[in-house]
Amino acid sequence: MANNFIESIVENDLETGVHSEIITRFPPEPNGYLHIGHAKSLCINFGIKEKYHGKCNLRFDDTNPTKEDVEYVDSIKEDIRWLGFEWDEERFASDYFGQMYDFAVQLIKQGDAYVCDLSADEIRETRGSLTEPGKESPYRNRSIEENLRLFEEMRAGKYPDGSKVLRAKIDMASNNLNMRDPVIYRILRATHHHTGDAWLLYPMYDFAHPIEDAIENITHSICTLEFEDHRPLYDWMTEHCGFVKPPHQYEFARLNIRNAIMSKRYLKKLVETGVVDGWDDPRMPTISGMRKRGYTPEAIRAFCAEVGVAKANSEVDPAVLEHCVRDDLNAHADRIMAVEEPLLVVLDNVGDEIESLNVVNNPNDPASGTHIIRFAKEIYIERSDFAVVPPPKYHRLVPGGMVRLKGAYILQYVSHKEENGVVSEVHCNVIPDSKEGGVNAGIKVKGVIQWVSKFDAVPAVLNKYECLLLDEVDGNKEFDDRINPHSLEVVRGAFVEAWALERQEGDRFQFMRSAYYKLAEKKNGEILFYRIVGLKDSYNK
Repeated sequence: MANNFIESIVENDLETGVHSEIITRFPPEPNGYLHIGHAKSLCINFGIKEKYHGKCNLRFDDTNPTKEDVEYVDSIKEDIRWLGFEWDEERFASDYFGQMYDFAVQLIKQGDAYVCDLSADEIRETRGSLTEPGKESPYRNRSIEENLRLFEEMRAGKYPDGSKVLRAKIDMASNNLNMRDPVIYRILRATHHHTGDAWLLYPMYDFAHPIEDAIENITHSICTLEFEDHRPLYDWMTEHCGFVKPPHQYEFARLNIRNAIMSKRYLKKLVETGVVDGWDDPRMPTISGMRKRGYTPEAIRAFCAEVGVAKANSEVDPAVLEHCVRDDLNAHADRIMAVEEPLLVVLDNVGDEIESLNVVNNPNDPASGTHIIRFAKEIYIERSDFAVVPPPKYHRLVPGGMVRLKGAYILQYVSHKEENGVVSEVHCNVIPDSKEGGVNAGIKVKGVIQWVSKFDAVPAVLNKYECLLLDEVDGNKEFDDRINPHSLEVVRGAFVEAWALERQEGDRFQFMRSAYYKLAEKKNGEILFYRIVGLKDSYNK
């Protein structure tokens, strides 16, 4: 059963025999790293392949050598595979440069294209507006023979960059500005990442893309809504290039997340100005950044499914993405105890012996197993879990009160020490036999807190991330003004239980009562963790 309007079209095409096999494509330009917006297109195109047993090509639309690089090609392939997708054929727009040139010559011979000497600014000025028609180029009526000669000379390098372009001859009075004799080839002396210096002419996207789709026998060319006005030009190109059964373009609403940067231009600016540490910085909305931070591919795919495929643009609350990440981690991440701001607790009635306690790794996963935590005379608790003067509804350790240690005993307050008005040490007694299953385990205690034994506590550094972009204030939409100067907080002096040393870099954990973290690096007895997402879920489905 179809889940969205695109799948309904696909199913109808299969049922009516319009197509016997569905072929889609994912066509990124290799001028940057993929971001979360691309994940939606990936899920649509590869999802159709999987659901309807079709094919999906990976095609790099590399028609602008000044912005493209092999680094981006490699990163895109890594991201796609990490998300769990595999393409059928790997193609490059540049693979078709020879065929595209031939199609351009064909258009000239048909009288459907001409060489124009107007500059880019002059073309823009003569294009007209939504209410006024454009003005025809003085070079529009050159003879076919002259256009063929000039175009060949353009290819041979006779003219400087920007001095001449090839334009499609369509309609300068069209209501659609894209149909007003669009540029389809320009002179550009730049080394291409895939073809080297073989070409001095490069096709424009609106010319190249429909030809690529047609050559690859793409049945459903799926793109975002900003290309809706380009569809008449897409159809014009495939028709006038002579494709008998051309592909059809379908548009869906692009993914917009509040305060998420969905522009490669702005993402690149963050990298080049040093606001972030590369395209894979854990704060970046790139797929590689999310992977480095600890997001799972399953969570990202679930998010794309949750958002759905619509025909109208809208803005998604980032809480939806966090909910999907949290939902996946809740099911699969092991629990571990950590204290971000340690407070020493001395257990007066405990000797020097060390007791080993067995705790479940993940209560939501019966197959996750157990591990040992060690209980000793001196432990650390979170400083916020003790209050000399507690606020209302405070259910943790207070003078005269009791609290339960997660996976261990109930503690009863004895005394505390202060230095310069700050609590430096708390003394408690352990209530005997108060572990789970013990005689005194049933004593009613409202609070349960995490802890770490002092003798084997592992020093930890916590990188805590916030949104890179702040809310608009008083209508201020300026990108530079909205960059969050506090998007990274580095917390030092934290402790985590010793079990973390046995785990691998990349493992994900729920820090009890805190947040989900990824073990990023183990070095010199210290562990670096990346905060993935908090425990509190604000998404209301």
